[in-house]
Amino acid sequence: MSILKLPKTGAPAPEFTTLNQNEETVSLKDFRGKKVILYFYPKAMTPGCTTQACGLRDSKAELEKRNTVALGISPDAPKRLVKFIDKESLNFDLLSDEDHSIADKYGVWGLKKFMGREYDGIHRITFIIDEEGKLAHVMDKVKTKSHHDDVLAVLDSL
Repeated sequence: MSILKLPKTGAPAPEFTTLNQNEETVSLKDFRGKKVILYFYPKAMTPGCTTQACGLRDSKAELEKRNTVALGISPDAPKRLVKFIDKESLNFDLLSDEDHSIADKYGVWGLKKFMGREYDGIHRITFIIDEEGKLAHVMDKVKTKSHHDDVLAVLDSL
């Protein structure tokens, strides 16, 4: 496995501007004043990614109590993201990173192995960004089933 070069906690979160599922422009700076759960996932509508997204969907009220928004980001095109949102009734934005330039900035694009095959792709990593746009926490061991609870626990510990 390749060693990922993740940005360090305490550093400014890498800025980005991209399209959401509705092909609207979204920038990280749009969320100043709120905490952001920026989670990278490999592919919309796959089992693990669906479990992870639905956990955050069901935790929206808890996240709002903590002044926090969730943003999912993958290499999927906006058209696929809108299908994922519609199918699973997701209540937060999914962002398109088709050229994986944002994944590169965050150090989550790299060599992966699956069933004996090696390929480049997104590693499932979550960044918690504070109200000023600094990286408050990096979750590099993400379990899709408990991701939402793990995120809430981290938010409560900050």
